[in-house]
Amino acid sequence: MAPPTGTTGTQLGRREWAFAFALVTSLFFTWGFAYGLLDVLNAHFQTVFGISKLQSTLLQLAYFGAYFVWAPFAGIFMRRVGYKKGIHIGLGLYSIGAVFFWPSAKYETYGGFVGSTFVIGCGLSTLEVAANSYISVLGTPQYAAARLNFSQGFQGVASFAGPLIASRWFFTGANATSLGTVQWVYLAVAGLGIVLNILFFFCNLPEITEDALAEEIDEVGITDGQGPFWKQYRCIFGFVAQTAYVGAQVTIASFAVNFLVDQGVGIDQSKASQLFSFCQVTFTVGRFLGVVMLNFIDPALLLAFYGFCCSLFCLLVSQLPGYSAVACLFCLFFFESICYPCIFTLGTKNLGVHTKRGSGLIVMGVGGGAWYPPAQGALADATNTRHSYLVPVSGYIAMTIYAVGLVVDQSRKNGFSFRNRDELTDNLKHTSDDFSPTESLPGDAKGRSSSEKKVFSDEQVGVA
Repeated sequence: MAPPTGTTGTQLGRREWAFAFALVTSLFFTWGFAYGLLDVLNAHFQTVFGISKLQSTLLQLAYFGAYFVWAPFAGIFMRRVGYKKGIHIGLGLYSIGAVFFWPSAKYETYGGFVGSTFVIGCGLSTLEVAANSYISVLGTPQYAAARLNFSQGFQGVASFAGPLIASRWFFTGANATSLGTVQWVYLAVAGLGIVLNILFFFCNLPEITEDALAEEIDEVGITDGQGPFWKQYRCIFGFVAQTAYVGAQVTIASFAVNFLVDQGVGIDQSKASQLFSFCQVTFTVGRFLGVVMLNFIDPALLLAFYGFCCSLFCLLVSQLPGYSAVACLFCLFFFESICYPCIFTLGTKNLGVHTKRGSGLIVMGVGGGAWYPPAQGALADATNTRHSYLVPVSGYIAMTIYAVGLVVDQSRKNGFSFRNRDELTDNLKHTSDDFSPTESLPGDAKGRSSSEKKVFSDEQVGVA
């Protein structure tokens, strides 16, 4: 049988695997920082430009609308040229958008900020298609959710760094009513993107191909990725779940500062920005704890439980007064932690030749962040910020339905399991049982013996 075209993450050596993992993980910090600043700018622009909560959500509309428009093209582009060139394009757009924050701040044009944010969103959607997909396939499917949670944990670190910087530089003294510091912060963001682009240019990033991934799962009898793309229902419904979840997550964060100030317990904007940063810390801690749990607990089952908790605490935030609602907000951020990576890895699992296209579709679901904030902003202007938190409850419920559906589907096919199972090993064992000792496994067992040791070695399936 002909050797696989390209390589898979499970066939990389330990040093090569660790280098690729660390390099791509560095990208998660870039969009985490940009996202953390975006939510604080929402409240800051309300003060500087004198706009309503609904008008301020144009930033979210531009940022996440870019994901909806651009992510599918990013997936198609990477199918043709590979992950590395896709990363270069993403970092380039990211830096260009950040540079244009300078003239927007200089001339105090809100429309300029919205346009620049759209360009940043195009760049980050490209990076997400590349980085999320690459980390997911950089090892066995069993630990894909754990790997992606670990990498995205660094996105969480950057997310709470953004509000901390904003609380110090955006909301104090003369900066509270000006845009002077905004231009300098985003100039630094542009510099970070340029430095990363240069590093990726000089680094050797192993290209993981769809053909090799398809052959890997075919050889152990997994047929989930066979057939046309429109029949990959796990991925298509994953897009719906991701759209609903990200919409809920984004609108929760977008109005967090307003929510904390409006509770009537003596919290000003600077203090609210700090508390919001602590919410992001809670989110990040939850994500790293999720890495440990996902090594042992089935990802779909854990996602179903977390989805239920998100729905419950979001409902409580909308109904309880004062510090009770603030405490529930912290709990909500904790249970949001693993949701995005789990939906992504579950939706793109075993797609084979459809992996990059499926990744583009799931990342396109991030565009849900464009639709929920305007809906919540309109309700907040009509009633109050606390009651407007009824809007994101629907997103968490949709995500929970998707997770429960996956658990039911898995139980129907393979029996219910609380533990995280290694599908490649299980299917390889079942495939072996179907052959007599004199028959060879698909792909020539003698030729595969050394690669199987790599596929199922501990260093390849672990998180770091």
